[in-house]
Amino acid sequence: MRNRRLFLILSLLLFAFNAQADELDDFIRSQMQKRRIPGLSLAIIQDGKILKAQAYGLIDKDGKVPVTTNTLFQAGSVSKSVAAMGALYLVEQNKLALDEDVNVKLKSWKVPDNEFTKDKKVTLRGLLSHTAGLTVHGFPGYAVGEKMPSVIQILDGTAPANTRPVRVDFVPGSRWRYSGGGYTVMQQLVEDVTGAAFPEFMKIHVLSPLGMNNSTYQQPLPPEPAKSTATGHYNNRSVVEGRWHIYPEMAAAGLWTTPSDLARFAISIQNANAGKSGSILSQSMTRQMLTDQKNRDGLGVFLQGDSTTLRFGHNGRDEGFDALLTASAHKGNGIVIMINANDNSHMMGRIVDFIADYYHWDGFAAKRAKPAAVDVDAKALKAFEGRYELFNNRMVTFEAGGQRLFTLEDGFVDEEFVAVGSNKFTSTDRNVSVIFNADDRGNATGFTLQDNDQRYERKVPRIGPLADAGKSNADPDPSRTPKILAALQALVKGGKTLEEASGLTPGAKRDFAGGMREPETLKSLTFVHSENVAGRGIKRHESHVSEIVTYQLKSSQPDTFILVHLTSDGLVTDCDLVEK
Repeated sequence: MRNRRLFLILSLLLFAFNAQADELDDFIRSQMQKRRIPGLSLAIIQDGKILKAQAYGLIDKDGKVPVTTNTLFQAGSVSKSVAAMGALYLVEQNKLALDEDVNVKLKSWKVPDNEFTKDKKVTLRGLLSHTAGLTVHGFPGYAVGEKMPSVIQILDGTAPANTRPVRVDFVPGSRWRYSGGGYTVMQQLVEDVTGAAFPEFMKIHVLSPLGMNNSTYQQPLPPEPAKSTATGHYNNRSVVEGRWHIYPEMAAAGLWTTPSDLARFAISIQNANAGKSGSILSQSMTRQMLTDQKNRDGLGVFLQGDSTTLRFGHNGRDEGFDALLTASAHKGNGIVIMINANDNSHMMGRIVDFIADYYHWDGFAAKRAKPAAVDVDAKALKAFEGRYELFNNRMVTFEAGGQRLFTLEDGFVDEEFVAVGSNKFTSTDRNVSVIFNADDRGNATGFTLQDNDQRYERKVPRIGPLADAGKSNADPDPSRTPKILAALQALVKGGKTLEEASGLTPGAKRDFAGGMREPETLKSLTFVHSENVAGRGIKRHESHVSEIVTYQLKSSQPDTFILVHLTSDGLVTDCDLVEK
């Protein structure tokens, strides 16, 4: 009888676990379907161990091969966190120093001195915390079959490198600015100090000791591990040509890995922070890694929460791949998610919140009750539709429907906002609200973003309405359209064509030197809408935007619109492809 009762209890527990697992898996699959994500892999850490490793979907949207927990994904900028551990290992071996001028140990290349480095020098601490004053935010990588530059060529911005030179352009330590270029300097520093190739150094001293046996910084990836990779997909879910890009900027963006391996990396930080074994860094060095240097940035990881709820982590993006790592510093919990798509939505954040609530973790966002909705006049609701400049070069798009506003990301529905006032809407996912502002004629000019968890608010300007292919408007200045078309065609081509083109700002010429991936061809422009945005604070590529013109695009991608950002003197300073 006793054994029978025990069997019954175990059976009920197993049933409850499976039911919960089904609930979690169903949520993840529903999110993938909503966003048309081809494949997703994750690892969940609880009590300092990998509790669950699971894979969903396919390695290719048009294929039949399923993603497994051993499928390799590109980590994007999560590569920086793992690479930072390698550099900190060398500090503990007394081969590098956090606050020494990096030029002391650099041999193959030196950070060029200028007026900004007269009194303050570039240090390893600055490189790892994005406070060194170095340029080049990120790297697009190189298509399979393209000629690869050396790291020196990348640092100097010389052919065949496709990014600008890495240079100091503000006093080191004076402020924070994200710099993948800084991590490329660190990559060269590690090679110069150790005499080893960066992938080999990382394998011997970080990856293998942590049991990250499916991970490598090798670029390009050798044929055998290449058989286990997912295929990258852009934000419109088209496939990356050649399946993925190659990143000689290994420390910044070149890690191939799995969520389980990244979970092992996170667990090693948790163990070291607690004074346990299982890490290559000491407790004191790990605590430096988890100390805010500036702007909630530690040494290789970003930080959230306070002293009791502290979390560390990083997001990552390569061409066709996104990744997220977040883990508690003190409680042994965490999540790693990797997808074979570029997705600009809040999907991964929703999955993190669902998992944290599901396992009742402290230090993560608590599950929120849905806000009480009020009725809003349909005409007023429609007036809030449109595009808004959430951050510099980062738009948010609202579409109305059924007494709700929905954000659109990459052409797919993302976040739901319900009306809690005549002009105030609150997210059903996050503790975030938007309060729309209007001019004297009742036209929306922007909104105030309120983040009640982070306790801040800021103004977000309006860019313009949604595009409507069926709506015909007269072009107020048809003579400028051929000039704008020529400028856009130069942006697509890049190189010498762009250098010699007229009608473009210096910032646009500089930042699009490598050309634009999309659209592949530009044949003609059909005017749709023009919006005067002067005074709204919109800035693209270091130039203020006074007008945004929407055109329907005749190109290799039909039914696409392009938003052209113009300065007060009519120069093109940026453009955005949109679907509506």
